[in-house]
Amino acid sequence: MPFHHGLSAPMMAITRTVTVASGRFAPGHLGELTGVVPFELVDAVLSETRSVQRRLRDLPSRVGMYFLLAMCLFPEVGYRLVWDKLTAGLDGIPVVGPTPKALRDLRRRLGVIPVRALFEVVAGPLARPTTPGVRFGPFRTVSFDGCSSQKVADSERNRVWLGRTSHHGYPTMELMTLVETGTRAFIGAVFGPPAGGETSYASRLLHLLRPDMLVLWDKGFDGNGFLAAVAGTGAQVLGRLRANRRTPVLTRLVDGSYLSVIGTVKVRVIDASITVTCADGTVFTGSYRLVTTLTDARRYPAATLAGLYHQRWEHESAYYALRHTIMNGRVLRSGDPAGVEQEMWSLLTLYQALRTVMVEAAESLPGTDPDRCCFTVALQTARDQVIQAAGIIPTDPGCVGRVGLIGHRILARLLPPRRQRVSTRKVKSPMSRYSTRHDDGRPDTSRTITGLTVSVLQPAESHPQLPSVSRDDRHTAPAERRRHRILTLLEEDPTRLWRPRDIASHFGDITMETMYRQLSRWATSGLIHKLGPGLYAATAWTPTPPA
Repeated sequence: MPFHHGLSAPMMAITRTVTVASGRFAPGHLGELTGVVPFELVDAVLSETRSVQRRLRDLPSRVGMYFLLAMCLFPEVGYRLVWDKLTAGLDGIPVVGPTPKALRDLRRRLGVIPVRALFEVVAGPLARPTTPGVRFGPFRTVSFDGCSSQKVADSERNRVWLGRTSHHGYPTMELMTLVETGTRAFIGAVFGPPAGGETSYASRLLHLLRPDMLVLWDKGFDGNGFLAAVAGTGAQVLGRLRANRRTPVLTRLVDGSYLSVIGTVKVRVIDASITVTCADGTVFTGSYRLVTTLTDARRYPAATLAGLYHQRWEHESAYYALRHTIMNGRVLRSGDPAGVEQEMWSLLTLYQALRTVMVEAAESLPGTDPDRCCFTVALQTARDQVIQAAGIIPTDPGCVGRVGLIGHRILARLLPPRRQRVSTRKVKSPMSRYSTRHDDGRPDTSRTITGLTVSVLQPAESHPQLPSVSRDDRHTAPAERRRHRILTLLEEDPTRLWRPRDIASHFGDITMETMYRQLSRWATSGLIHKLGPGLYAATAWTPTPPA
């Protein structure tokens, strides 16, 4: 069949202007994200950390810093292809073509310190006080949580540093972050070997807490010392308690919660039962034991706090974006501890830069919750902008502060308002020790919640029947029985935390060895409360009327 040429389609030539740094600094950029991590900031960090090159090289230190960020933006390709993406939009500009070895040497020359310093500059809360979903009353909600599933290259040096985790074969690091739950921005981060422990790592971030913050955490942080340390910063606390934690009921409150004490911190305890109804009619129940330093039950009702606690799960979304959306489940490429640290700080800095443009986009449209901004849209648009070398330096002086292409794409593809959903927590890896979780009644797949009821449980009465005679003082006259004398002393000040030495000082006929032994025995039988190592309080007293 003969082919007849028709009229040719009209053609169009597209030209564009690219504005970059001059000379050897031209490859040093991150597309539109350069506005979040500008040249002046990178130069200042390099200067303060004494990481500026001593002589002008083909690969200046500033270019190296942007290469590190681009390396995390394109984790699926090697060094040379990352470089090609940085220079793809620089047509007509002479740039060097470094070998992979030259780029590795550039990484080693920079080291860890300047990248960590750059993260510490860009990290922090991002939302304004009026941004929807970021505050509870006067408090900005933040959370602590750890992630121990980021795999690193299986090299001998990494195994020596981190150890080898048997259930998946790769060394993994423990990442601990403090997150602004409303935006999922990183306020601070530390990481290292998993053996370091969550509360130990979190304690290194306490200096970032402020009195206007409400800190959320899971029951893994249920420790007297950590609670006292957080309370000492002036921040408020809403955390989950272990089921076996024993807390004395000091004062019953009108909403069913009660005042108590943990260690040396006066707290409020909320025992709640949660009933969830799914769209398919499935109903299941769960329970929470929460502790908070917000002791005003009328201003902060227990049921409201139980609902607020679910904001802690926003932290999981931050880790999902970090490990799966950006890294797509890949192992960090660095084969030695210094390289892993450098790569991890670069990854955290890139994540924070993306969150920054997302929050700016949400706040440019009043009333928009940052929850509705899609991280994938932000990431993929940022990748495109790097390849095109677009938006590096705004050419219009009047556009400062305006939303760029990334922000426009985000706003054009806003997610629907957040729906309440539920599914069981399961780990799919068959080699994971968490792969066989007990059935908790929740559905295997995500389902929409149509009904959610929070019932605050009243604390049980705790008035143990005192035996008429104790084996500790069965040969003593009733009025002088040691147990009754000590219990009477404790009940005179039921909110006080007593140490064995303080109790023994009131009675000259009791040795410290006897005091420790008897207090431990009475705590086990429920006559008194043991609140921590060497700390006791009365448990049999007349309850204070509801507040």
